[in-house]
Amino acid sequence: MNSRNKGLIEIHSAVFLFGISGLFGKLLTISPIIIVLGRVLFSSICLFFIVKYLHMAIKLKCRLHYGYFGMMGMLLAIHWCTFFQSIQVSTVAIGLLTFSTFPIFVTFLEPYFFKEKLYLSDIAAAAITFLGVLLVVPHFKMGNTMTQGVIWGILSGFSYAALSMLNRKFVKAYASVKIAFYEQGTAVILLLLFLLLQQPVFKTRDVMLLLALGVFFTGISHIIFIDGLKYVKTKTAGIISSLEPMYGIVFSLLLLGEIPSIRELVGGSLILTAVFYSTLKKQ
Repeated sequence: MNSRNKGLIEIHSAVFLFGISGLFGKLLTISPIIIVLGRVLFSSICLFFIVKYLHMAIKLKCRLHYGYFGMMGMLLAIHWCTFFQSIQVSTVAIGLLTFSTFPIFVTFLEPYFFKEKLYLSDIAAAAITFLGVLLVVPHFKMGNTMTQGVIWGILSGFSYAALSMLNRKFVKAYASVKIAFYEQGTAVILLLLFLLLQQPVFKTRDVMLLLALGVFFTGISHIIFIDGLKYVKTKTAGIISSLEPMYGIVFSLLLLGEIPSIRELVGGSLILTAVFYSTLKKQ
């Protein structure tokens, strides 16, 4: 097997695991905050051993970077908490589709962070995304769980877009595995307080699911995705990543019996089309 095919298999496998991870929001009966705590705890342990195995230095290059990485860990915690909250109050499809709006937020944040030009086509893509979101919402009422799911999902997408800006700032200075370790390790520290406040009761099933979510669907999936980028163009990886909501929706249908409505399918198609275009244009 040549290097490119190996990279494609790794990228597809990682995106498949990313898409399936949304189902844990329904499979676990504990709160989203505790789900994320378990996820980042097991994942950061996994990443720590990878960092040590690769003989990477644990320390960062300067003290200021610790503050930035602390902020990145907070954004990651917010992103995943709002993501699972969206799925728990609505459906896996709603959570994945509304989170997928993050490239549109990236388009509007980049001119602020990196002084890059905003084009009319970017505004058009954002308008199409907004139309898709409107179609996904059946009735815009705050008491409606689907509406709540869309709002939480959009917050998840926005926080991930902000995190992506900071990741881009540091990806040339540090290896991706090390960045992921610091982000998730910081998220563990920030979320531990909620463990004391909520005092959840864990069942053996919950612990096993959190272990699988943290190790296989987070730690290992990120590692093979990063390794795949050595042999596959970022543009190609971005296109493959567009399949993430599709995997989640298909498996939520098969395993959870969640059938997306026609409005959700049409709205989701508009969102993914705009995101797909933004990804291609960016690359």
